Amino acid sequence: MRILGIDPGYGIVGYGVIEITGNRFFHVAHGAIRTNKNFELCFRLEEIYESLNDIIKKYNPEESAVEKLFFFRNVTTAMAVSEARGVIQLSLVKAGLNIAEYTPFQVKQAVTGSGKAEKGQIQRVLKMLLNLSATPKPDDAADALAVAMCHANSLRTKKFVDGGKGVFNR
Repeated sequence: MRILGIDPGYGIVGYGVIEITGNRFFHVAHGAIRTNKNFELCFRLEEIYESLNDIIKKYNPEESAVEKLFFFRNVTTAMAVSEARGVIQLSLVKAGLNIAEYTPFQVKQAVTGSGKAEKGQIQRVLKMLLNLSATPKPDDAADALAVAMCHANSLRTKKFVDGGKGVFNR
């Protein structure tokens, strides 16, 4: 099963694609969609939508997971990130993907065992679990890989607990 994880933003959107075969995780790809900071938000959202559509077509995921927003001090930033999340969700739904959402705490706990893990610790664990030659960069892409891993763990737990009846399905 192939999973696309997304770390939402409007300046940088991280993405990570992993594959699950049996009990093993494999790295497929990771990277970042970077929007032009000189463009108005509506054009940046269009960049995100089009780039994410290309990523979905290229890697053909079967599941998707997006990190939930948490408290922002800056309301303007929170609104822009919320709009980017909406565009991301639209792209995923239009591609026929179910969307799971996880808080940063849930992602950290699923990957490292601690909801208070720091970025460096998450990156080192991802490097080990996915057999990478270096820690994943940029941070947004590493976060997206972590979101994908969190979803993979959630799916495995769900399958174990109730035979895999799809809570994430429409």
